[in-house]
Amino acid sequence: MRVKDAVGKYGEQVAVDHLQALGYVVLDRNWRCREGELDIVARDEDVLAFVEVKTRSSLAFGGPLDAVGAAKMARIRTLGLRWIAAARDRDPGAWWRAVRFDVVAVLRSRTGPPQIDLVRGAF
Repeated sequence: MRVKDAVGKYGEQVAVDHLQALGYVVLDRNWRCREGELDIVARDEDVLAFVEVKTRSSLAFGGPLDAVGAAKMARIRTLGLRWIAAARDRDPGAWWRAVRFDVVAVLRSRTGPPQIDLVRGAF
C-alpha cells in the first residue's frame, strides 16, 4: 500500500470514530459509482451528511481543508445525488429532512493524538 493510501485510510477511520462519537450513524463508507467515490455517508439525526475526509501528516503542502476546492465540491454534490438515487432505489421510503456536505480535516501527529476538525455544512 502506498504511503498516501495508508494516510488516507488512517484519516477515514479517525473521522468515522469521531463522527460516531458525536452521534452520527455511518450509512456508507467509500461508496463508489462511475463518477467517483464518497468517503463517508452518514445520518446526523434526520440530516443526511456527505462527509469528505482530508488527512495530512504535516502542513508542508497546506492544511487538509485547503485540498477541498471548487471542483472537488462540485464532484461531491454530483456523487451525493447519485447516492440518494441509489438509496431510494433500495428503499423508496428513504427520507431526510435536509442534506449537508461536511468536511473532516485530520492532521496526524507524530507524538500524540491527531487534530480533528469537523466543518458542518462546509459547502
